[in-house]
Amino acid sequence: MIFDVNVIFDQLPAILRGAGVTILLWIAATIGGAFFGFLVAVGRRYGGRLINLPLGFCVEILRGTPFLIQIFLLYYGGPFIGLSLDPVPAGLLGLTVYGAAYFSEIFRSGFAAIPIGHIEAAQCVGLTQGQIIRRILLPEMTMLVLPPSVNMAVIILKETAILSIITVPELTLTVSAIGSQQYAFVESLFLLALIYWALVEAAGWLGHLVETRLSRYRFSQS
Repeated sequence: MIFDVNVIFDQLPAILRGAGVTILLWIAATIGGAFFGFLVAVGRRYGGRLINLPLGFCVEILRGTPFLIQIFLLYYGGPFIGLSLDPVPAGLLGLTVYGAAYFSEIFRSGFAAIPIGHIEAAQCVGLTQGQIIRRILLPEMTMLVLPPSVNMAVIILKETAILSIITVPELTLTVSAIGSQQYAFVESLFLLALIYWALVEAAGWLGHLVETRLSRYRFSQS
């Protein structure tokens, strides 16, 4: 058996299209997950027990079940409750909700790590709850949650591969199909791993760059 990557590279346009779908889904799901995760964290912190308990229950279900099962239930079980989605919207929704559950815990721990004295000082000068969130919690929390948020973004990137099971035309489905058609299974898997590794490294580099730029906003715990 000859290891011939040219068999795969001959299909480069299709591979690039699949990579484009993967990157778009990853960026959209990461942004959406972070946004809704932040809303969930704020709701659980300031919404009282009536909001905290149901949100916490949903978060625990999403964090306690594999994403594979979640996307199966969403795509194949959704029509039973009137939610019939095409593969790409279903994949995006599933990734966003999955990411939001984890981002909510990241932000919640970030809120808890901010010194209580900063919040009390803001209350003493008459800031409202909304102003405290915008002017105190958000700026100080950003540096605290950035490293785990970058890690979560990397996890979402890897989870895009699971969307191939619901026929989303992303990178894994595209390269796997090419490998099957060309009988180049090892070559296709090798290329797939290489592309994902490059994307993960790029995400880590961008996260480190942002963390370096924001390092001047670090605060002292004392």
